[in-house]
Amino acid sequence: MTRRLVWWLLCLLPALATAQDEPLRLGFNGELLSLNRTQLISREPLPADLQTPLGSLWKLFVYAWLVDTGADEPAYACRGQSKEEVYCCTAGGEISRDQALVKSCGLYFEPARLGINAADWRSYWQSRRAPEWLLSLPSLQPATRVSVAELLQVLALMPAQDQARRVLLDVVLSAADGNVVGELGGRLRVKTWSWLGDQDPASRQGGFAGWLADGTPIWAGGRGTSQMVLRHYGEALAAVLPVAWPADAGRCVEVGLFSRYPIGRVLAGEQVVASGPLSGDYRVEFANGNQLDIHSAGELFLLDHKLVARLDREEYVARVLQREAKSEPVEAAKALAVAIRTYLLQNATRNGDCLSIDDSSSRQRVAPRPATTQSRNIAAWTSDLVLAGSTVTYHSDQPGPDKLSWQQAVEQANAGQRYDAILLHAYPRASLSRWDNPVASCEALPAAQDWLQKQRRGWRARLEGEVGYNEISSFAVCRLAFGRPYVDRERQRIYVRGVLSLQDRLDLTHEYLHLAFEAHPNGQDENYIEGLARHLLLE
Repeated sequence: MTRRLVWWLLCLLPALATAQDEPLRLGFNGELLSLNRTQLISREPLPADLQTPLGSLWKLFVYAWLVDTGADEPAYACRGQSKEEVYCCTAGGEISRDQALVKSCGLYFEPARLGINAADWRSYWQSRRAPEWLLSLPSLQPATRVSVAELLQVLALMPAQDQARRVLLDVVLSAADGNVVGELGGRLRVKTWSWLGDQDPASRQGGFAGWLADGTPIWAGGRGTSQMVLRHYGEALAAVLPVAWPADAGRCVEVGLFSRYPIGRVLAGEQVVASGPLSGDYRVEFANGNQLDIHSAGELFLLDHKLVARLDREEYVARVLQREAKSEPVEAAKALAVAIRTYLLQNATRNGDCLSIDDSSSRQRVAPRPATTQSRNIAAWTSDLVLAGSTVTYHSDQPGPDKLSWQQAVEQANAGQRYDAILLHAYPRASLSRWDNPVASCEALPAAQDWLQKQRRGWRARLEGEVGYNEISSFAVCRLAFGRPYVDRERQRIYVRGVLSLQDRLDLTHEYLHLAFEAHPNGQDENYIEGLARHLLLE
Protein backbone atom coordinates (compact mmCIF):
# COMPACT_ATOMS: atom_id res chain seq x y z
CA MET A 1 0.00 0.00 0.00
CA THR A 2 2.81 2.38 0.97
CA ARG A 3 4.70 1.58 -2.25
CA ARG A 4 1.56 2.26 -4.32
CA LEU A 5 1.05 5.62 -2.56
CA VAL A 6 4.65 6.65 -3.24
CA TRP A 7 4.25 5.68 -6.89
CA TRP A 8 1.04 7.73 -7.13
CA LEU A 9 2.72 10.78 -5.57
CA LEU A 10 5.68 10.51 -7.95
CA CYS A 11 3.27 10.50 -10.89
CA LEU A 12 1.44 13.50 -9.46
CA LEU A 13 4.49 15.71 -8.91
CA PRO A 14 5.02 16.64 -12.60
CA ALA A 15 1.34 17.56 -12.88
CA LEU A 16 1.58 19.76 -9.78
CA ALA A 17 4.69 21.47 -11.15
CA THR A 18 2.91 22.13 -14.44
CA ALA A 19 -0.12 23.53 -12.62
CA GLN A 20 2.11 25.95 -10.70
CA ASP A 21 3.87 27.08 -13.88
CA GLU A 22 1.44 29.78 -14.99
CA PRO A 23 1.17 30.18 -18.76
CA LEU A 24 2.02 33.36 -20.62
CA ARG A 25 -1.10 35.17 -21.80
CA LEU A 26 -0.87 36.82 -25.21
CA GLY A 27 -3.57 39.12 -26.56
CA PHE A 28 -3.86 40.26 -30.19
CA ASN A 29 -6.35 40.17 -33.07
CA GLY A 30 -9.25 39.86 -30.62
CA GLU A 31 -7.94 36.62 -29.11
CA LEU A 32 -6.23 35.55 -25.90
CA LEU A 33 -3.60 32.84 -26.33
CA SER A 34 -2.10 30.85 -23.47
CA LEU A 35 1.45 29.58 -23.99
CA ASN A 36 3.81 27.35 -22.10
CA ARG A 37 7.50 27.69 -22.84
CA THR A 38 7.38 25.71 -26.05
CA GLN A 39 3.91 25.89 -27.59
CA LEU A 40 0.33 27.13 -27.67
CA ILE A 41 -1.88 25.67 -24.91
CA SER A 42 -5.23 27.31 -25.64
CA ARG A 43 -6.96 30.02 -27.65
CA GLU A 44 -10.14 31.95 -26.78
CA PRO A 45 -11.84 35.29 -27.50
CA LEU A 46 -10.16 38.14 -25.61
CA PRO A 47 -12.19 38.61 -22.38
CA ALA A 48 -13.60 42.12 -21.98
CA ASP A 49 -12.80 42.07 -18.23
CA LEU A 50 -9.13 41.03 -18.52
CA GLN A 51 -6.94 43.64 -16.81
CA THR A 52 -3.23 44.32 -16.54
CA PRO A 53 -1.04 46.64 -14.47
CA LEU A 54 0.16 49.54 -16.59
CA GLY A 55 3.71 49.04 -15.35
CA SER A 56 6.18 51.07 -17.38
CA LEU A 57 3.87 51.22 -20.41
CA TRP A 58 2.95 54.75 -19.29
CA LYS A 59 6.28 55.88 -20.79
CA LEU A 60 5.09 54.80 -24.23
CA PHE A 61 2.19 57.27 -24.10
CA VAL A 62 4.42 60.14 -22.99
CA TYR A 63 6.77 59.23 -25.85
CA ALA A 64 3.85 59.40 -28.31
CA TRP A 65 2.86 62.82 -26.94
CA LEU A 66 6.41 64.15 -27.37
CA VAL A 67 6.76 62.89 -30.94
CA ASP A 68 3.28 63.94 -32.07
CA THR A 69 3.44 67.44 -30.58
CA GLY A 70 6.91 68.09 -32.01
CA ALA A 71 8.44 68.62 -28.59
CA ASP A 72 12.10 69.59 -28.35
CA GLU A 73 12.81 68.55 -24.78
CA PRO A 74 16.36 68.36 -23.40
CA ALA A 75 18.17 65.05 -22.93
CA TYR A 76 18.22 63.65 -19.41
CA ALA A 77 21.59 64.13 -17.70
CA CYS A 78 22.62 61.53 -15.12
CA ARG A 79 24.24 63.04 -12.04
CA GLY A 80 24.25 60.03 -9.75
CA GLN A 81 21.51 61.48 -7.56
CA SER A 82 18.87 58.76 -8.07
CA LYS A 83 19.05 54.98 -7.99
CA GLU A 84 16.58 54.99 -10.92
CA GLU A 85 19.39 56.31 -13.14
CA VAL A 86 20.53 52.69 -13.50
CA TYR A 87 17.84 52.46 -16.23
CA CYS A 88 19.13 55.59 -17.95
CA CYS A 89 22.88 56.28 -18.02
CA THR A 90 26.00 56.39 -15.89
CA ALA A 91 26.88 59.47 -13.84
CA GLY A 92 28.17 62.19 -16.15
CA GLY A 93 26.36 60.81 -19.17
CA GLU A 94 23.01 61.62 -20.74
CA ILE A 95 20.22 59.85 -22.60
CA SER A 96 17.99 60.88 -25.51
CA ARG A 97 14.30 60.16 -26.14
CA ASP A 98 14.55 56.97 -28.24
CA GLN A 99 17.19 55.43 -25.96
CA ALA A 100 15.08 56.33 -22.92
CA LEU A 101 12.09 54.46 -24.34
CA VAL A 102 14.13 51.34 -25.11
CA LYS A 103 15.93 51.34 -21.74
CA SER A 104 12.72 52.28 -19.87
CA CYS A 105 14.22 55.41 -18.29
CA GLY A 106 11.30 56.71 -16.20
CA LEU A 107 13.22 59.82 -15.10
CA TYR A 108 13.31 60.98 -18.71
CA PHE A 109 9.54 60.77 -19.19
CA GLU A 110 8.46 62.34 -15.88
CA PRO A 111 5.67 64.79 -16.86
CA ALA A 112 6.99 67.38 -14.38
CA ARG A 113 10.43 67.37 -16.04
CA LEU A 114 8.84 67.75 -19.47
CA GLY A 115 6.44 70.48 -18.37
CA ILE A 116 3.32 68.56 -19.42
CA ASN A 117 0.14 70.22 -18.15
CA ALA A 118 -2.65 67.93 -16.89
CA ALA A 119 -5.36 69.91 -18.71
CA ASP A 120 -3.45 69.86 -21.99
CA TRP A 121 -2.84 66.13 -21.55
CA ARG A 122 -6.54 65.43 -20.99
CA SER A 123 -7.60 67.54 -23.96
CA TYR A 124 -5.03 65.87 -26.26
CA TRP A 125 -6.10 62.31 -25.47
CA GLN A 126 -9.80 63.17 -25.22
CA SER A 127 -9.71 64.33 -28.84
CA ARG A 128 -8.39 60.87 -29.68
CA ARG A 129 -11.21 59.14 -27.77
CA ALA A 130 -8.83 57.54 -25.30
CA PRO A 131 -10.22 55.68 -22.22
CA GLU A 132 -10.52 57.43 -18.87
CA TRP A 133 -7.34 55.91 -17.41
CA LEU A 134 -5.28 57.64 -20.09
CA LEU A 135 -7.00 61.04 -19.74
CA SER A 136 -5.85 61.56 -16.16
CA LEU A 137 -2.17 62.48 -15.97
CA PRO A 138 -1.94 61.64 -12.21
CA SER A 139 -3.31 58.14 -13.01
CA LEU A 140 -0.42 57.45 -15.32
CA GLN A 141 1.29 55.23 -12.74
CA PRO A 142 2.71 51.68 -12.86
CA ALA A 143 0.11 50.38 -10.36
CA THR A 144 -2.87 51.59 -12.43
CA ARG A 145 -4.86 48.61 -13.71
CA VAL A 146 -6.25 48.92 -17.21
CA SER A 147 -8.38 46.86 -19.56
CA VAL A 148 -6.25 44.85 -21.98
CA ALA A 149 -8.90 45.31 -24.68
CA GLU A 150 -8.83 49.11 -24.16
CA LEU A 151 -5.03 49.11 -24.14
CA LEU A 152 -4.96 47.35 -27.51
CA GLN A 153 -7.54 49.82 -28.90
CA VAL A 154 -5.40 52.77 -27.80
CA LEU A 155 -2.29 51.23 -29.34
CA ALA A 156 -4.13 50.70 -32.64
CA LEU A 157 -4.86 54.45 -32.87
CA MET A 158 -1.83 55.81 -31.05
CA PRO A 159 0.00 58.66 -32.79
CA ALA A 160 3.68 58.27 -33.61
CA GLN A 161 3.38 54.48 -33.66
CA ASP A 162 5.42 54.24 -36.89
CA GLN A 163 8.43 55.79 -35.16
CA ALA A 164 7.80 53.82 -31.95
CA ARG A 165 7.71 50.54 -33.91
CA ARG A 166 11.07 51.26 -35.49
CA VAL A 167 12.72 52.25 -32.20
CA LEU A 168 11.27 49.37 -30.17
CA LEU A 169 12.96 46.76 -32.33
CA ASP A 170 15.97 47.56 -30.13
CA VAL A 171 14.14 45.98 -27.17
CA VAL A 172 14.03 42.64 -28.96
CA LEU A 173 17.60 43.04 -30.23
CA SER A 174 18.98 43.42 -26.71
CA ALA A 175 16.78 40.88 -24.90
CA ALA A 176 18.31 37.64 -23.58
CA ASP A 177 21.77 38.45 -24.96
CA GLY A 178 20.44 38.56 -28.51
CA ASN A 179 18.72 35.19 -28.34
CA VAL A 180 15.20 36.64 -28.67
CA VAL A 181 15.91 38.29 -32.01
CA GLY A 182 17.39 34.98 -33.10
CA GLU A 183 14.02 33.32 -32.41
CA LEU A 184 11.62 36.10 -33.43
CA GLY A 185 13.44 38.11 -36.09
CA GLY A 186 12.00 41.55 -36.76
CA ARG A 187 8.35 40.65 -36.12
CA LEU A 188 7.89 42.06 -32.61
CA ARG A 189 8.15 45.81 -31.72
CA VAL A 190 7.23 46.21 -28.06
CA LYS A 191 7.75 48.13 -24.82
CA THR A 192 8.35 45.85 -21.84
CA TRP A 193 6.58 46.18 -18.48
CA SER A 194 7.07 44.68 -15.02
CA TRP A 195 5.19 45.12 -11.73
CA LEU A 196 4.41 43.49 -8.40
CA GLY A 197 2.55 40.16 -8.45
CA ASP A 198 -1.23 40.33 -8.03
CA GLN A 199 -1.40 37.70 -5.29
CA ASP A 200 2.08 38.00 -3.80
CA PRO A 201 3.70 41.48 -3.72
CA ALA A 202 7.06 39.80 -3.17
CA SER A 203 6.81 38.19 -6.62
CA ARG A 204 6.91 39.91 -10.00
CA GLN A 205 4.78 39.88 -13.10
CA GLY A 206 5.72 41.27 -16.47
CA GLY A 207 5.38 41.17 -20.20
CA PHE A 208 5.21 43.59 -23.09
CA ALA A 209 2.85 45.67 -25.21
CA GLY A 210 3.24 47.32 -28.58
CA TRP A 211 2.88 46.05 -32.11
CA LEU A 212 3.80 43.43 -34.61
CA ALA A 213 5.75 44.74 -37.58
CA ASP A 214 2.55 45.10 -39.62
CA GLY A 215 1.02 47.39 -36.97
CA THR A 216 -1.15 44.83 -35.18
CA PRO A 217 -1.37 45.79 -31.46
CA ILE A 218 -0.23 43.09 -29.04
CA TRP A 219 0.01 42.58 -25.26
CA ALA A 220 1.55 39.85 -23.12
CA GLY A 221 1.60 39.17 -19.39
CA GLY A 222 2.95 36.38 -17.22
CA ARG A 223 4.87 35.44 -14.09
CA GLY A 224 8.34 36.97 -13.66
CA THR A 225 9.92 40.13 -15.01
CA SER A 226 9.54 41.24 -18.61
CA GLN A 227 13.06 40.08 -19.43
CA MET A 228 12.28 36.64 -17.97
CA VAL A 229 9.15 36.48 -20.13
CA LEU A 230 11.12 37.26 -23.30
CA ARG A 231 13.90 34.86 -22.36
CA HIS A 232 11.68 31.92 -21.39
CA TYR A 233 8.88 32.16 -23.96
CA GLY A 234 10.83 32.96 -27.12
CA GLU A 235 10.29 29.50 -28.61
CA ALA A 236 6.52 29.57 -28.02
CA LEU A 237 6.20 33.15 -29.29
CA ALA A 238 8.14 32.21 -32.42
CA ALA A 239 5.56 29.50 -33.14
CA VAL A 240 2.45 31.69 -32.79
CA LEU A 241 3.47 35.14 -34.06
CA PRO A 242 2.40 35.57 -37.68
CA VAL A 243 4.71 36.64 -40.49
CA ALA A 244 3.06 39.67 -42.10
CA TRP A 245 4.32 42.34 -44.47
CA PRO A 246 5.59 45.30 -42.39
CA ALA A 247 3.50 48.45 -42.17
CA ASP A 248 6.62 50.42 -43.04
CA ALA A 249 8.41 48.48 -45.77
CA GLY A 250 11.18 51.06 -45.96
CA ARG A 251 12.44 53.94 -48.04
CA CYS A 252 12.08 53.39 -51.78
CA VAL A 253 14.95 51.76 -53.63
CA GLU A 254 15.57 52.82 -57.23
CA VAL A 255 17.20 50.02 -59.20
CA GLY A 256 18.78 50.32 -62.63
CA LEU A 257 17.82 46.92 -64.04
CA PHE A 258 20.17 45.05 -66.40
CA SER A 259 22.77 47.81 -65.96
CA ARG A 260 25.44 45.85 -67.89
CA TYR A 261 23.19 44.70 -70.73
CA PRO A 262 22.00 47.42 -73.16
CA ILE A 263 18.32 47.12 -74.03
CA GLY A 264 17.26 47.13 -77.66
CA ARG A 265 13.50 47.45 -77.13
CA VAL A 266 10.61 46.46 -74.85
CA LEU A 267 7.53 44.80 -76.34
CA ALA A 268 3.95 44.47 -75.08
CA GLY A 269 2.75 41.65 -77.31
CA GLU A 270 4.04 42.75 -80.73
CA GLN A 271 3.90 46.47 -79.95
CA VAL A 272 7.05 48.42 -79.10
CA VAL A 273 6.67 50.26 -75.79
CA ALA A 274 7.51 53.94 -75.48
CA SER A 275 9.03 55.51 -72.35
CA GLY A 276 6.86 55.58 -69.27
CA PRO A 277 5.46 53.36 -66.50
CA LEU A 278 4.88 49.68 -67.24
CA SER A 279 1.94 47.58 -66.07
CA GLY A 280 1.43 44.00 -67.22
CA ASP A 281 3.53 41.43 -69.09
CA TYR A 282 6.39 42.48 -71.38
CA ARG A 283 9.29 41.02 -73.31
CA VAL A 284 12.69 42.70 -73.15
CA GLU A 285 14.96 42.33 -76.19
CA PHE A 286 18.60 43.10 -75.44
CA ALA A 287 21.14 44.50 -77.88
CA ASN A 288 23.07 41.19 -77.76
CA GLY A 289 20.03 39.31 -79.08
CA ASN A 290 18.85 37.75 -75.80
CA GLN A 291 15.24 38.05 -74.62
CA LEU A 292 13.55 37.99 -71.22
CA ASP A 293 9.91 38.04 -70.13
CA ILE A 294 9.15 40.45 -67.27
CA HIS A 295 6.09 41.56 -65.32
CA SER A 296 5.31 44.94 -63.73
CA ALA A 297 2.54 46.08 -61.40
CA GLY A 298 3.44 49.72 -61.95
CA GLU A 299 6.83 49.62 -60.24
CA LEU A 300 8.88 49.39 -63.48
CA PHE A 301 9.60 52.36 -65.74
CA LEU A 302 11.14 52.51 -69.20
CA LEU A 303 13.25 55.65 -69.41
CA ASP A 304 15.29 56.22 -72.58
CA HIS A 305 15.87 52.52 -73.26
CA LYS A 306 16.70 51.90 -69.60
CA LEU A 307 14.53 49.92 -67.20
CA VAL A 308 14.21 51.34 -63.70
CA ALA A 309 12.41 49.69 -60.77
CA ARG A 310 11.15 51.70 -57.80
CA LEU A 311 10.63 49.27 -54.95
CA ASP A 312 9.94 49.28 -51.22
CA ARG A 313 13.12 48.31 -49.40
CA GLU A 314 11.74 44.98 -48.18
CA GLU A 315 10.42 44.12 -51.65
CA TYR A 316 13.94 44.84 -52.93
CA VAL A 317 15.38 42.43 -50.35
CA ALA A 318 12.87 39.75 -51.37
CA ARG A 319 13.64 40.17 -55.08
CA VAL A 320 17.40 39.99 -54.56
CA LEU A 321 16.96 36.86 -52.44
CA GLN A 322 14.85 35.34 -55.21
CA ARG A 323 17.42 36.23 -57.88
CA GLU A 324 20.63 35.43 -55.98
CA ALA A 325 19.58 32.28 -54.08
CA LYS A 326 16.42 30.58 -52.79
CA SER A 327 13.95 30.90 -49.93
CA GLU A 328 15.00 27.48 -48.60
CA PRO A 329 16.48 26.28 -46.37
CA VAL A 330 14.75 28.95 -44.33
CA GLU A 331 17.55 29.76 -41.86
CA ALA A 332 20.08 30.19 -44.68
CA ALA A 333 17.60 32.44 -46.51
CA LYS A 334 17.06 34.55 -43.39
CA ALA A 335 20.83 34.99 -43.02
CA LEU A 336 21.19 36.01 -46.65
CA ALA A 337 18.25 38.44 -46.40
CA VAL A 338 20.00 40.25 -43.53
CA ALA A 339 23.22 40.34 -45.58
CA ILE A 340 21.33 41.70 -48.63
CA ARG A 341 19.71 44.46 -46.56
CA THR A 342 23.05 45.35 -44.97
CA TYR A 343 24.78 45.45 -48.36
CA LEU A 344 22.12 47.86 -49.59
CA LEU A 345 22.62 50.08 -46.54
CA GLN A 346 26.40 50.12 -47.00
CA ASN A 347 26.55 50.55 -50.79
CA ALA A 348 23.48 52.40 -52.09
CA THR A 349 23.65 56.08 -52.96
CA ARG A 350 20.93 58.69 -52.38
CA ASN A 351 18.72 59.90 -55.18
CA GLY A 352 16.21 62.35 -53.72
CA ASP A 353 14.03 60.42 -51.28
CA CYS A 354 15.16 57.07 -52.66
CA LEU A 355 18.20 54.86 -52.36
CA SER A 356 19.81 54.06 -55.70
CA ILE A 357 21.73 50.91 -56.67
CA ASP A 358 22.45 49.07 -59.90
CA ASP A 359 21.25 45.57 -60.72
CA SER A 360 24.48 43.78 -61.61
CA SER A 361 26.80 40.96 -60.60
CA SER A 362 29.16 43.56 -59.09
CA ARG A 363 26.34 44.83 -56.85
CA GLN A 364 23.19 42.77 -56.21
CA ARG A 365 21.08 41.11 -58.88
CA VAL A 366 17.35 41.88 -58.71
CA ALA A 367 14.47 39.79 -60.04
CA PRO A 368 12.59 41.87 -62.69
CA ARG A 369 9.23 40.56 -61.49
CA PRO A 370 7.33 40.60 -58.16
CA ALA A 371 8.89 38.44 -55.47
CA THR A 372 7.29 35.12 -54.57
CA THR A 373 5.32 34.72 -51.36
CA GLN A 374 8.14 32.62 -49.92
CA SER A 375 10.79 35.28 -50.60
CA ARG A 376 8.53 38.04 -49.24
CA ASN A 377 7.98 36.02 -46.06
CA ILE A 378 11.74 35.79 -45.50
CA ALA A 379 12.10 39.55 -46.01
CA ALA A 380 9.15 40.22 -43.68
CA TRP A 381 10.47 37.87 -40.97
CA THR A 382 13.81 39.72 -40.93
CA SER A 383 12.38 43.20 -41.62
CA ASP A 384 14.63 46.11 -40.55
CA LEU A 385 17.44 43.80 -39.38
CA VAL A 386 20.98 44.62 -40.54
CA LEU A 387 24.51 43.91 -39.39
CA ALA A 388 26.70 46.56 -37.79
CA GLY A 389 30.41 46.35 -37.13
CA SER A 390 31.90 45.06 -40.37
CA THR A 391 31.69 45.35 -44.13
CA VAL A 392 29.26 42.78 -45.54
CA THR A 393 29.70 40.82 -48.76
CA TYR A 394 28.51 37.40 -49.92
CA HIS A 395 29.12 34.86 -52.68
CA SER A 396 27.41 31.78 -54.04
CA ASP A 397 30.12 29.34 -52.93
CA GLN A 398 33.29 31.16 -51.83
CA PRO A 399 33.57 32.03 -48.11
CA GLY A 400 36.13 34.55 -46.90
CA PRO A 401 36.73 37.27 -44.31
CA ASP A 402 33.40 39.10 -43.75
CA LYS A 403 31.91 37.15 -46.66
CA LEU A 404 28.94 34.79 -46.42
CA SER A 405 28.95 31.76 -48.71
CA TRP A 406 25.42 30.73 -49.69
CA GLN A 407 26.57 27.14 -50.19
CA GLN A 408 28.11 27.06 -46.72
CA ALA A 409 25.03 28.74 -45.22
CA VAL A 410 22.85 26.01 -46.73
CA GLU A 411 25.08 23.34 -45.17
CA GLN A 412 24.95 25.09 -41.79
CA ALA A 413 21.16 25.45 -41.94
CA ASN A 414 20.74 21.79 -42.87
CA ALA A 415 22.92 20.93 -39.87
CA GLY A 416 20.45 22.75 -37.59
CA GLN A 417 22.11 26.14 -37.21
CA ARG A 418 19.90 29.21 -36.82
CA TYR A 419 20.28 32.27 -39.04
CA ASP A 420 22.00 34.35 -36.35
CA ALA A 421 24.63 31.64 -35.83
CA ILE A 422 25.21 31.47 -39.59
CA LEU A 423 25.70 35.24 -39.69
CA LEU A 424 28.04 35.15 -36.69
CA HIS A 425 30.23 32.57 -38.41
CA ALA A 426 30.48 34.69 -41.57
CA TYR A 427 30.81 38.07 -39.82
CA PRO A 428 32.32 37.46 -36.34
CA ARG A 429 32.78 41.18 -35.58
CA ALA A 430 29.25 42.16 -36.59
CA SER A 431 26.12 42.50 -34.46
CA LEU A 432 22.48 42.31 -35.46
CA SER A 433 21.04 45.80 -35.36
CA ARG A 434 18.25 47.86 -36.93
CA TRP A 435 18.25 49.64 -40.28
CA ASP A 436 17.96 53.23 -39.05
CA ASN A 437 20.32 52.85 -36.08
CA PRO A 438 23.05 50.31 -36.91
CA VAL A 439 25.09 49.99 -33.71
CA ALA A 440 27.69 47.29 -33.19
CA SER A 441 28.08 45.60 -29.80
CA CYS A 442 31.65 44.71 -30.79
CA GLU A 443 33.96 47.65 -31.43
CA ALA A 444 36.69 45.85 -33.32
CA LEU A 445 40.36 46.04 -32.35
CA PRO A 446 42.06 45.09 -35.65
CA ALA A 447 45.59 45.58 -34.29
CA ALA A 448 44.87 43.20 -31.42
CA GLN A 449 43.21 40.70 -33.76
CA ASP A 450 46.20 40.78 -36.16
CA TRP A 451 48.67 40.38 -33.28
CA LEU A 452 46.82 37.35 -31.94
CA GLN A 453 46.54 35.72 -35.36
CA LYS A 454 50.29 36.12 -35.90
CA GLN A 455 51.14 34.82 -32.42
CA ARG A 456 48.92 31.76 -32.83
CA ARG A 457 51.03 30.56 -35.75
CA GLY A 458 54.11 30.58 -33.52
CA TRP A 459 52.28 28.95 -30.62
CA ARG A 460 50.68 26.19 -32.68
CA ALA A 461 53.32 23.49 -32.07
CA ARG A 462 53.30 24.14 -28.32
CA LEU A 463 49.48 24.31 -27.99
CA GLU A 464 48.70 21.24 -30.07
CA GLY A 465 50.41 19.19 -27.36
CA GLU A 466 48.02 20.50 -24.70
CA VAL A 467 45.05 18.28 -23.86
CA GLY A 468 41.76 19.92 -24.82
CA TYR A 469 43.16 22.64 -27.09
CA ASN A 470 41.01 23.50 -30.12
CA GLU A 471 42.26 26.21 -32.45
CA ILE A 472 39.36 28.58 -33.11
CA SER A 473 38.75 29.19 -36.81
CA SER A 474 36.66 32.33 -36.45
CA PHE A 475 36.71 34.82 -33.58
CA ALA A 476 36.68 38.59 -32.96
CA VAL A 477 38.66 40.83 -30.63
CA CYS A 478 36.51 43.68 -29.27
CA ARG A 479 37.20 46.77 -27.19
CA LEU A 480 36.39 46.42 -23.49
CA ALA A 481 34.35 49.42 -22.32
CA PHE A 482 34.79 48.80 -18.58
CA GLY A 483 35.52 46.05 -16.08
CA ARG A 484 37.81 43.06 -16.46
CA PRO A 485 38.67 41.34 -19.78
CA TYR A 486 36.33 38.46 -20.61
CA VAL A 487 35.16 36.04 -23.31
CA ASP A 488 31.69 35.85 -24.89
CA ARG A 489 31.82 32.14 -25.75
CA GLU A 490 28.48 32.08 -27.56
CA ARG A 491 29.63 34.74 -30.04
CA GLN A 492 33.33 33.74 -30.04
CA ARG A 493 34.39 37.22 -28.95
CA ILE A 494 37.27 38.36 -26.75
CA TYR A 495 36.83 41.69 -24.92
CA VAL A 496 40.12 43.40 -23.94
CA ARG A 497 41.46 46.95 -23.67
CA GLY A 498 44.01 46.68 -26.46
CA VAL A 499 47.41 45.24 -27.28
CA LEU A 500 49.85 48.07 -26.46
CA SER A 501 51.14 47.05 -23.04
CA LEU A 502 52.50 43.73 -21.82
CA GLN A 503 49.49 43.39 -19.52
CA ASP A 504 47.15 43.97 -22.51
CA ARG A 505 48.89 41.19 -24.46
CA LEU A 506 48.80 38.88 -21.44
CA ASP A 507 45.05 39.54 -21.01
CA LEU A 508 44.44 38.85 -24.69
CA THR A 509 46.41 35.59 -24.58
CA HIS A 510 44.67 34.53 -21.37
CA GLU A 511 41.16 35.14 -22.74
CA TYR A 512 41.97 33.47 -26.07
CA LEU A 513 43.03 30.33 -24.18
CA HIS A 514 39.72 30.33 -22.30
CA LEU A 515 38.01 30.28 -25.69
CA ALA A 516 40.30 27.64 -27.17
CA PHE A 517 39.89 25.28 -24.17
CA GLU A 518 36.14 25.89 -23.88
CA ALA A 519 35.18 22.22 -24.35
CA HIS A 520 37.69 20.91 -21.77
CA PRO A 521 37.95 21.26 -17.97
CA ASN A 522 41.31 23.00 -18.44
CA GLY A 523 39.36 25.97 -19.80
CA GLN A 524 37.83 26.54 -16.36
CA ASP A 525 41.13 26.23 -14.48
CA GLU A 526 42.36 29.81 -13.97
CA ASN A 527 45.76 28.71 -12.67
CA TYR A 528 46.34 26.48 -15.71
CA ILE A 529 45.19 29.16 -18.18
CA GLU A 530 47.25 31.92 -16.58
CA GLY A 531 50.34 29.71 -16.35
CA LEU A 532 50.05 28.69 -20.00
CA ALA A 533 49.49 32.29 -21.10
CA ARG A 534 52.63 33.46 -19.29
CA HIS A 535 54.63 30.58 -20.72
CA LEU A 536 53.54 31.41 -24.29
CA LEU A 537 54.11 35.12 -23.94
CA LEU A 538 57.09 35.45 -21.63
CA GLU A 539 59.18 32.32 -22.15
